[in-house]
Amino acid sequence: MIVDLPDTTTSKVSKALVKIREEGGAVALGRVLTLVIATHLGEEEEAIEAANDASREHPMRVIVVSTEEERSSDGDGRVDAQIRVGGDAGASEVIVLRAYGATASDEEGLVTGLLLPDAPVVVWWPGLAPAVVSKSPLGRIATRRITDASAQPDPQEALRHLAKTYAPGDTDFAWTRLTLWRAQLAAVLDQPPYEPVESVEVAGAADSPSTVLLAAWLSLQLQVPVQHDLTSRATGSSGIHGVRMARRAGIIELEREIPNIARLSQPNQPTHDLSLPRRSLRDCLAEELRRLDPDDLYGEVITKGLDQLEANDLGVGTTA
Repeated sequence: MIVDLPDTTTSKVSKALVKIREEGGAVALGRVLTLVIATHLGEEEEAIEAANDASREHPMRVIVVSTEEERSSDGDGRVDAQIRVGGDAGASEVIVLRAYGATASDEEGLVTGLLLPDAPVVVWWPGLAPAVVSKSPLGRIATRRITDASAQPDPQEALRHLAKTYAPGDTDFAWTRLTLWRAQLAAVLDQPPYEPVESVEVAGAADSPSTVLLAAWLSLQLQVPVQHDLTSRATGSSGIHGVRMARRAGIIELEREIPNIARLSQPNQPTHDLSLPRRSLRDCLAEELRRLDPDDLYGEVITKGLDQLEANDLGVGTTA
């Protein structure tokens, strides 16, 4: 069910929610958190779809704050709201607030009256993020703050900026997309002959911040030189291309040449094809919502790991 509330207020939206709950049987009980999605007008639906899918694992209230890309404080502002429940909202209830004019400048005020009492708040910026997310109006009220470096104009520069402005509770989908890669690499090193890794090479697309974070994680965990190459393949492959780890017994190579499938080569073992798909927004969001405490490992990688990677003086190779 979808209820439109044009030119409304937060108070009216809250009353409409109560009325829907009383008349339609839609309940807000059992919600474990409030997810606030901050985006621009016309860019809401993909994020809402991901949140609806993730809500089946994490029942929650979703508040979408959608503002004009070029904000203006001139003239009278207004808020057009939309409430989605039932089949149009997965296991959540979705409140879409489309703010115009001066009203859009008070994002915190728009959502405060709609937050679930005594429930943690998670804020997600699927597109452009504030300069310092932890000090932004929405970031100040959140226990977790989710950004996406790959959605920024310069993903590599965005990573460096995230490192400078990091605060406990921050995380980024560039890190979440590494989960399957980190799990597979850890599993490989947990097998005989248990020899130390002597050097590592990581390759990925030029627009892939996850490649740099994977190299930083390996550098931090293995304490060995890590070379990371950002290249543009002729096939147009995006994301992480592969990892090569050198040990005395030989080379371990995990390479993804085609979408969703990676080939694992190890000394004295047959070559294996593994399922290693690129993770969807739904998968990344659901994983981040499983923990509401700060991700300390991400904090170490984004701050210490990137610095250590640059200190290797290996540089970043970029070729066409």
